[in-house]
Amino acid sequence: MAQQEQQEQRTESLIQIREVTQIQASWTERERGDDGAFTLQLILDNGADEYILAPSNDDLDVLLQLFQRSDHAMFDLGRKVLMFSNLNVD
Repeated sequence: MAQQEQQEQRTESLIQIREVTQIQASWTERERGDDGAFTLQLILDNGADEYILAPSNDDLDVLLQLFQRSDHAMFDLGRKVLMFSNLNVD
């Protein structure tokens, strides 16, 4: 591997805060008639990285509202923190 490629990979691995550029929601049935499980796949920096959240049903409702109200979301990979900016509070 070329030295420049190695440097780029090291730099890429040091990036801890990434922009959420897409989300994909999924629901999985556990047992027939029981509550299912939701997951949110966060696509970060247009596919440079990704992270999967497994929120409770109540947390999912709040997260989806925050995504709708915000025009920008960031995810801190090191601390596992999802941050929303420019929230519309109307």
